[in-house]
Amino acid sequence: MEKQLTLRVDHLKKYFAVTKGLLVMKVIGWVKAVDDISFSVRQGETLALVGESGCGKTTTAKLILHLETPTAGQVFVEGKDVHTLRGNDLREYRTTVQAVFQDPWSSLCPRMRVREIVAEPLVINRKVSRPEVNARVEEMLAAVGLRSQQANLYPHEFSGGQRQRIAVASALISNPKLIVLDEPVSALDVSIRAQIMNLLVDLQKQYDVSYLLIAHHLATTRYMAHETAVMYLGKIVEHAETEELFKNPLHPYTKALFSAALPSHPDIVREEMILPGEVPSPINPPSGCRFHPRCAFAKPECSEIEPVAKEIAPNHTVACHLY
Repeated sequence: MEKQLTLRVDHLKKYFAVTKGLLVMKVIGWVKAVDDISFSVRQGETLALVGESGCGKTTTAKLILHLETPTAGQVFVEGKDVHTLRGNDLREYRTTVQAVFQDPWSSLCPRMRVREIVAEPLVINRKVSRPEVNARVEEMLAAVGLRSQQANLYPHEFSGGQRQRIAVASALISNPKLIVLDEPVSALDVSIRAQIMNLLVDLQKQYDVSYLLIAHHLATTRYMAHETAVMYLGKIVEHAETEELFKNPLHPYTKALFSAALPSHPDIVREEMILPGEVPSPINPPSGCRFHPRCAFAKPECSEIEPVAKEIAPNHTVACHLY
């Protein structure tokens, strides 16, 4: 049976104005942080957005969380256009979509006890009694592997891994349909990362919640994501089921990205791809394919015509003139 779509993003764009002048501001250009991307996430599944820093992953997350307003395009959560919601509908959306951020040291308020931090999404957005809140907080702390007695402590009394467990408990307390995970394990020790990844995978099965995973750590992506979309300079250049993408990357940028990651075993021999130059400025991106100035396989048409995403295999699309 086909799963329902929790999240659908249609032709989403976000441009930031570049201005100069103090008294009279003059727009001299636009930073094209997100430039016409589309994807969807099915119920109970994970989509990973990967790419190097500055490719537009976090801006995409902010647009989905209603922290930024899109320049164009739409974001649908459970069929509702997020950026047209008002009043009670917007409050309900705030319970439906939650987030876990990268840094567990700065994402938790140091003046609040853990009980208040975990309960906050529920107390603000839903009318619930104090006994119900306390029971739900205890349930969530147990679900993430913490004891109920720890609810009276402050964040500074916990390690980084425990703080991230608190953040996950807070994200789950309002029974969300979608959680945006913005690099949820990259600030943690390597020994703790696997524990948090296992916890997130187990909680997804238990609560049937969807994840949008923002990541640049490919091992995390391969372990957690059902599908993966590769971003470069505001565009999605390749999108496929995760195992298919790792076994058969098609876009030259995807191949270079995988080449730069550490292999799972030191004896594995791989083709090395060293990309020349730096990532171009998003203020004035290259014409045609944005990757062509750094691509070893670039053809004359790559600098003139923007490639359209084509389905090369079932559920495997790539935007490249080589195909």
